[in-house]
Amino acid sequence: MKQKKFLLPESEIPTHYFNIQAVMPNKPMPFLHPATRQPLKPEDLYPIFCKECADQELNQKDAWIPIPEEVRQQYASYRCTPLVRAYELEKALGTPAHIYFKNESVSPAGSHKLNSALAQAYYAKEQGVTNLTTETGAGQWGGALSYATKKFGIDCAVYMVKVSYEQKPYRRSIMQTFGAAITPSPSMSTRAGKDILTRNPNDRGSLGCAISEAIELAVSTPNCKYALGSVLNHVCMHQTVIGLEAEKQMELAGEYPDIVIACFGGGSNFSGIAFPFMRHNILDGKKTRFIAAEPYSCPKLTRGKFEYDFGDEAGMTPLLPMFTLGHSFKPASIHAGGLRYHGAGVILSQLMKDGYMEAVDIEQMDSFKAGVLFAQTEGIIPAPESCHAIAATITEALKCKETGEAKTILFNLSGHGFVDMGAYDSYFSGEMQNYHVSDEDLARFIKSADDLNK
Repeated sequence: MKQKKFLLPESEIPTHYFNIQAVMPNKPMPFLHPATRQPLKPEDLYPIFCKECADQELNQKDAWIPIPEEVRQQYASYRCTPLVRAYELEKALGTPAHIYFKNESVSPAGSHKLNSALAQAYYAKEQGVTNLTTETGAGQWGGALSYATKKFGIDCAVYMVKVSYEQKPYRRSIMQTFGAAITPSPSMSTRAGKDILTRNPNDRGSLGCAISEAIELAVSTPNCKYALGSVLNHVCMHQTVIGLEAEKQMELAGEYPDIVIACFGGGSNFSGIAFPFMRHNILDGKKTRFIAAEPYSCPKLTRGKFEYDFGDEAGMTPLLPMFTLGHSFKPASIHAGGLRYHGAGVILSQLMKDGYMEAVDIEQMDSFKAGVLFAQTEGIIPAPESCHAIAATITEALKCKETGEAKTILFNLSGHGFVDMGAYDSYFSGEMQNYHVSDEDLARFIKSADDLNK
């Protein structure tokens, strides 16, 4: 019998996170203070983030950051996660490609998000913080942070994008089970939310809006800090446990990836699987391709613009140099709520600009078609976000079928879809539709970022 699953012992859980900033030929441009427009210092972030996270955010010197032993002990409940050879998917496609996936759906939260949530909750506890606030799109990050804060004895408040709050009730239930307080965003509980609802009482929310509300609550509440689930440098770095494990597992399989693929919202799961392998492209001359799969309706990498922009809708964050659709961008109500974000992470934007990675946009209907095929062949129902990575993987595998090349493809299964079955119901019933954004609408939204750069 062919070996299908490649596992590592608990002792192989990484001891350090990989900080790709330290090896990048072109360092990311500095964050800018929103008031002074001067480069940010770590202490400028201390009012919002835990000190350790703020220090990690702007660290461009140290390639390896130790993982606290308490965090590694928590990781041991689900790491190392399996690397799986997708033989049945290969057979269904009739491709000579070798397809592997890293299965992050086995975490207690059902996704990769727990890798950073546990770290951020630990750093908060060590600092004496008693409350964390955050936002969540589809609910994976909110569920992960709710679990992590419960483990470390911290209270958690989550602003959930309203469209996902309504689409995904069981995501809310997961957060409530772990003791978090959930508020649909935009809400009337913050000035940012009130302003948005005043402009549009029927606003169904965005990640940018939910971030504004969570930050406002954090800075106005004693002994409270804000935690983010994607985009920022320290979050992407925490996720590199995925790729560091995958490196060793690919060695067990006797292969090395020609192509690495992940879905892309703000960039955390893509960073996690890609950065450890990408360092070999940078340092050792490897030629692996890295493909980010984003929604066609939220195309910040494929149709966005690289410039300074806010990370949130209300303009409370630092100015970030990134590929953006404009902080006022209103994404369509697709079921992949975790990918409905207007900007790409700063590190990822620089790597994209420098040609180390590429991007494709995936129609919603195509993503679910791919997800259903994956479920039927590999037995795991993927999260709507992960369906985008699967769709991109299938495209590359079919190219191999045309050329006869037996390339090795690795993708990140960032989470399962067991609490997203309402989205699959929409697909099977024929109610689901694709959403397109015109060049004219994009230009109008991007202008909100253009105006900041004048």
